[in-house]
Amino acid sequence: MSHGKAAEQRARRAATARRRLALGSALILLALGGGTTACSQDRPGPPDGTSPYDAAGDVSFGGRTGEDADRAVDPSQPLKITTGTEGVRITDVSARDQAGRTIAGELDADGSAWRSTTPLAAGAEYTVRIATEDAAGRPGRTTHVVRTSQAERAERLQVEFAPEPGTYGVGHPVVAELSEPVTDAGERALVESALRVSSEPAAEGSWYWVEDDLLHYRPREYWPANAIIRVSADLEGLRIRDGLRGGGSEELVFRTGDRVEAVADIAALTLTVKRNGEVLRQMPMTTGKEGFRTRNGKKVILGRESQVRMRGTSVGIAAGSAEDYDLDVRWAARLTWSGEYVHAAPWSLGSHGVANVSHGCTGLSTENARWFFENVRVGDIVEHINGSGADMAFFGNGFGDWNMEWEQWQQGSALAADTPDRPVTSPHRLRPGV
Repeated sequence: MSHGKAAEQRARRAATARRRLALGSALILLALGGGTTACSQDRPGPPDGTSPYDAAGDVSFGGRTGEDADRAVDPSQPLKITTGTEGVRITDVSARDQAGRTIAGELDADGSAWRSTTPLAAGAEYTVRIATEDAAGRPGRTTHVVRTSQAERAERLQVEFAPEPGTYGVGHPVVAELSEPVTDAGERALVESALRVSSEPAAEGSWYWVEDDLLHYRPREYWPANAIIRVSADLEGLRIRDGLRGGGSEELVFRTGDRVEAVADIAALTLTVKRNGEVLRQMPMTTGKEGFRTRNGKKVILGRESQVRMRGTSVGIAAGSAEDYDLDVRWAARLTWSGEYVHAAPWSLGSHGVANVSHGCTGLSTENARWFFENVRVGDIVEHINGSGADMAFFGNGFGDWNMEWEQWQQGSALAADTPDRPVTSPHRLRPGV
């Protein structure tokens, strides 16, 4: 190799090395956050690079210091944190109890004090993290464990959830029944904010106060098919009002099955059943005649009875009158607590698909009724359309929740900005009745 070519190769290698060095330096600068186009989402550290100092001696809880600071605080009073060192101000406070509940608070403009704005739970232990800054701009950090005393002579607000664990149709709402009525708007908001509902897959939903001691929760649409729903309450020890604190409650976990919907077209006299959007069967039917018209609207299957005794007197028909009846009925799926079912009606078979002749129930042939009975579950939807009967009530006679528009439903939450008057009836409780 000539000296000229050797020199040329050495020059190329040197240039390559310089480019690699320059690229490596640029990458290091980017990694360190340098350069005009890079930015960091981390909070900036102290200007001089020092670590935060221990600020334990700069703060006190309600004016208590030393051994007195470990004494349990009164949960009926706000938690107050102050600075006693000149030039030191509080910059941030976070507090979380052992159940994962956080408390909100307000910081004075000068950073001299912070106080909680949400009630403390009784018999709880809060981990409180405090950030400070001294006159020289040095950051301080300290963590304290604050215990609250047990509440004395207070009733406990218990919450019972429904349905029971199991698998249900996508239309079954969550029901929360309270052991004590809650009427005050602020108390309702406090209780509701402690009620947790989640689903996998996720679904947007909201609570609705049906009565002072009863709430329903439903998604905007039906629950997702084959979902897992978890319901719990973080009320333990929480002060609701004088003499009333939250009690413990059991978590509820239930599932949904396939999305099964039945549409009963009263004018066309047909019942069409779909599963996950696919039509499974269309059947001729009969519904309520004049004077006994079947309700319009969406209804949720409340129960399934392979055989049930139906009597006219149970729905207000006079005993011995021309309309009175006393029948043993097969394959019955209940839609209302007042006695509306989808069931076998072999005595009116000639009218199925022809005329509406029942006392309000949806009648099918024995074969079709058995098929329907075996292919639906509690929580599935039956919607009656194109009828001249009354509309299904939102509450009080089963689950008519899905007949309310979503925007109106949201206003039934105590956490809504505006809560207008809403219909209140004597609603379905956790135990069935007729």
